[in-house]
Amino acid sequence: MPHDTSLLDPPGARGTAPAAAPSAHDDLRALEAGLDRLQTDADERPGPWKVFTRSVLPPILFVIALIVAWQLYIVIAQPRPDIVPGPLDVAAALGQAWESGRLQTAVATSLERGLLGFVIAVAVGTPLGLLLAEVKPLRRAVGPIISGLQVLPSVAWVPAAILWFGLSDATVYFVVLMGAIPSIVNGLIAGVEQVPPQLRRVGTVLGAGPWRLATLVVLPAALPGYVAGLKQGWAFSWRSLMAAEIITTGGMIGFGLGSMLNQSRELADISAVLATILVILAIGILIELVFFAPLERRMLRRRGLLQGASR
Repeated sequence: MPHDTSLLDPPGARGTAPAAAPSAHDDLRALEAGLDRLQTDADERPGPWKVFTRSVLPPILFVIALIVAWQLYIVIAQPRPDIVPGPLDVAAALGQAWESGRLQTAVATSLERGLLGFVIAVAVGTPLGLLLAEVKPLRRAVGPIISGLQVLPSVAWVPAAILWFGLSDATVYFVVLMGAIPSIVNGLIAGVEQVPPQLRRVGTVLGAGPWRLATLVVLPAALPGYVAGLKQGWAFSWRSLMAAEIITTGGMIGFGLGSMLNQSRELADISAVLATILVILAIGILIELVFFAPLERRMLRRRGLLQGASR
């Protein structure tokens, strides 16, 4: 009598193929997603008008109030225009720079240098910070030096960079990197320090090796500190860039906002000086509002840390 061997077949062998077992990579991704949604606020996101009235309108009104107070001071005190120009004088200087094309050239040159230098700093600082955070002996040896470089003013590197690279764009990029990389490294290290030890244990149980544990578990969990380091790194990049452009003029150095600021200073044109300062400030604020603020809100919302009152 023939035996029915169908009972010995593994589940799913008859009719349909068995579902593939989840990999360790999928388990680690599921772990990250589950932790992100553990305390996520289920409330609906605010509408565009609510976001505008809470986030955009207050600074606009504050800037308008500052301009009005500035103009009132000019009307009442009537200071010398070559020392304290009025808002209309600064706007006229800005218009002249735009009509001559100097403003567009300076903004394009500085933005290209700043963004490219920041991207290179992120590419260098991220693996370096993760390495120092995970290898404790190396961090004890190198960590104090990184912190010292963060405290050191970036402008201090300008004379050495000029001697090494001459009056070229390499000098500017070197100063930008020396200003941004330590901030990114220290921000990532601080974020890794705040990762709960239980999260590492779960990743190890799921089969993650040192590299996968660092990149798939520790790095996503350290995002708050990492993003804070990126914001500070951009601030140091922009400041270092302006310092380098102000000092390194001539040669093969292109015409940036720092060069424009220094040129206005040499001409004793205080209106152009203030106009350039306002442009530098506006670009820094714009990068923060367009890139870093949405990134930070999205990260906090995924972790359930962005309450409805603060959205």
